[in-house]
Amino acid sequence: MNRLSFLLALCLGAAGCATMSPERGHAELGALVHERVSVSTGWERGSPSDEAVRDQVRELLRDGLSREEAVRIALMNSPGLQASYEALGISQAELVEAGLLSNPSLGASVRFPRSPTLGLDVEFSLVQGLLDLFLLPARKRIAQQQFDADVLRTAHEALAMVAQTREAYTAVQAAEELLRYQTKLVAVFEASAELARMQHEAGNIPELDLAVIRTAWQEARVGLAREELALVEQRERMNRLLGLWGENTEWTVSEPLREPSAEEPSFEQLERLALRRRLDIDAARKDVALLAQSVSLARSSRFLGTVEVGVDAERGEGGGLHITGPSLVLELPVFNQRQGLIGGLEARWRQAERRLTQLSVDARSEVRQHGAESRTARHLVEHYAKVLLPLRRRVLEQSQLQYNAMVLSPFQLLEARRDEVRTYREYVETLRDYWNARNALENAVGGRLTDDDTGVAR
Repeated sequence: MNRLSFLLALCLGAAGCATMSPERGHAELGALVHERVSVSTGWERGSPSDEAVRDQVRELLRDGLSREEAVRIALMNSPGLQASYEALGISQAELVEAGLLSNPSLGASVRFPRSPTLGLDVEFSLVQGLLDLFLLPARKRIAQQQFDADVLRTAHEALAMVAQTREAYTAVQAAEELLRYQTKLVAVFEASAELARMQHEAGNIPELDLAVIRTAWQEARVGLAREELALVEQRERMNRLLGLWGENTEWTVSEPLREPSAEEPSFEQLERLALRRRLDIDAARKDVALLAQSVSLARSSRFLGTVEVGVDAERGEGGGLHITGPSLVLELPVFNQRQGLIGGLEARWRQAERRLTQLSVDARSEVRQHGAESRTARHLVEHYAKVLLPLRRRVLEQSQLQYNAMVLSPFQLLEARRDEVRTYREYVETLRDYWNARNALENAVGGRLTDDDTGVAR
């Protein structure tokens, strides 16, 4: 009796007092994100209060919004990403559940004697599944690996949010630059149209020239309306990513669209770097490992059924214990030897291996693709800045001089200005494409393209 009671107490103590920890998983996720993009998630200690998040967002928006401030807001305040963060609580709950033994069962039975002179016969039983105790370490180990994989996947989602936010911020920068230029263009065409009207009234230019100039002015106004709408669309995309509404949507961009960085990384080693640093690939590796352990555990326990041990006590007339002793119930795995479970786990194992291979192939391809896009965009930006834009400005200056000298018609002058506008738009769009490609390359590699300590480009 004493030995059996000790065994039951040992089974109950083996599970420990498992509890939920608010920072568990969030601290690891925050460290992974900070290591790769040098930005805090704001959730390292678990779910912050809504008031604390609102105060932090207002502080970051106060003096204009930089690109990295936008990233900080997105990591902390994006509703979609917050939902992913909360999924860590679900995963942690499953981890805690995996470390608990099944509850013991308490049973009782009452038997009525035929003779009324005899007392009731009452039997009590306390039963605990014993197999759980032996499988508990393996079950906890598998659950821990699953939790670690969930942390990696959530961190990968956070890094994807960083990439989307930086791309959206660049789009807003480009849209504002195009809007500023289009506004200046409208002002120039409006002044030209007013001058043409005065010249026409003085009889210096025909009706056709006046109509051409006024048409160009009105077309520029249409272009301005489109640029204004494009800016609104890009700003609203940012608002959705950052989870902003109400007065917080009145933010301003504090950084202009930058020129390409002075130094470019060497792309030769980036494929290997991606395979080492990509969190989705690391999570896929853990999936393969934990499924391999699950298959091994299922195979080793296929001939073991449930095992229940307990204590039975019988109380008869007078309330005394007549019989007390241990009980044992064994399940005989005659029909169900977990064939289906093992087959399913083996198929999932092979499936996880194929997915890991596909992720690795995709990562290498993404690095090569975005690296080529970055290099090409950089060369194009330099070509626009050093060759095409100066040439367009020169053509426009000469066209203006010849127009003033009555050599060129207003239509030819406007064509020169339209060409200059088109070339500048292409330049801004190419500069935007460069930063988007650079951002996509960082995301494909799994973090920034610089050494963690020195900041020197690879």
